Amino acid sequence: MNVKAMKSFPQKFSLLLIALLAAGCATNSITTSIAAYEAARAEVKLGQSKSEVLDILLPTQSQLERQFAKTPETYIDEGKTVEIYFMRSRSFNDGIVTDDEFTPYVFEDGALVAIGWTAIGGPKTQAQARDDDPDIHVHGRYFYWR
Repeated sequence: MNVKAMKSFPQKFSLLLIALLAAGCATNSITTSIAAYEAARAEVKLGQSKSEVLDILLPTQSQLERQFAKTPETYIDEGKTVEIYFMRSRSFNDGIVTDDEFTPYVFEDGALVAIGWTAIGGPKTQAQARDDDPDIHVHGRYFYWR
């Protein structure tokens, strides 16, 4: 490790520690929700009713705090009621909640017709890399830096 990197290490570590402490509960709720979603998503099939799908998926999102969730959308298209529910399926460490952290489930007149962003034109917002992201990483209970 060079001298410049050694001097900046305490500052980067302090920032990471503060962020981890502040986001600890949020990270746990997001991680728990994503893991629960991953375990349940295979039970969902196209053609299932909205109530069948939501009975499977909504419990996976129950630990998710409201600010880390995405509100369902509803509209009418050619006389059909279209409802889109978003399940938290990913997380990026960029400090913002973006569309690409969710998987959309599209219902037409109460039946599941699509899963994923392709059917609705792709995510409008995406995770962003930041220049000031520390080079400290967390894996389980271990911290390491590059």
